[in-house]
Amino acid sequence: MCLGAFATDPVDPGCACEDTLLEAFRQQLTRAREEVYSMRKMLLLAVLVVAVVLLLATAAISATGNANTTSAEQTKTVVISTRKLPKLGTVLVNSKGRTLYMFVPDKRKRVTCVKSCAVIWPPVKLPKGAKPIATGKVKRSLLGSDADPAVRRVVTYSGCPLYTYITDTAPGQAKGQ
Repeated sequence: MCLGAFATDPVDPGCACEDTLLEAFRQQLTRAREEVYSMRKMLLLAVLVVAVVLLLATAAISATGNANTTSAEQTKTVVISTRKLPKLGTVLVNSKGRTLYMFVPDKRKRVTCVKSCAVIWPPVKLPKGAKPIATGKVKRSLLGSDADPAVRRVVTYSGCPLYTYITDTAPGQAKGQ
């Protein structure tokens, strides 16, 4: 009489069912190993697919970002124009209509408004490779640029660096005057 898979029958030490159960256990173990191996392959495949998708998404975003940056840099211009303001007459303005100022302490027509000053009086930055464009009554011959320790170059008019004023938040305001 056979008692179980790993038990031996004390009456019949050569129990035939022991071999049958052992073979069934081996087959079950082999199937389990094959399933684990198959799951590992599927998991590896899934990880590879996710990695490829992430890589492609990153490449697409990067390419889009580079394309936008390049086209933005190529088309980015700094437009300086004029506008009539009550009490002030005709003043220089940027492309958003914000009043532009000269900073009196800029000696020898060089940028001196830096660090905390430049937070209140942000200079009109000139992107690398760009040139300021004159519209309205602005004389093109008076537009130029100067080196700024913080932002590469700033737009100048008649050699004087141009700034906006932080509290001028809408076109036509001149709170810095």
